[in-house]
Amino acid sequence: MEVSPGVSVMEAAINNAVPGIDADCGGFCSCATCHVFVNEQWLDKLPPLGPNEDAMLSLSPDRRENSRLSCQIPVVDALDGLVVTTPEFQF
Repeated sequence: MEVSPGVSVMEAAINNAVPGIDADCGGFCSCATCHVFVNEQWLDKLPPLGPNEDAMLSLSPDRRENSRLSCQIPVVDALDGLVVTTPEFQF
């Protein structure tokens, strides 16, 4: 999908009706319902995992090494082509 820089991956998913992104907290990093698995080739291009994001991800039984909250990934030009997938369930 085409997304303008400045929004989060979560906002882009919600605005484009992507299934599997619940975003219950609206992007405030206070839940883990926008959990995604980032394709390995993109991990080094993302901002570092912050302590709040790490804490929220720790609530997910599906957490992996490549887990991130999509609300914490800003859309920037360097992420053009970013590939993420969603877990089977959001918690």
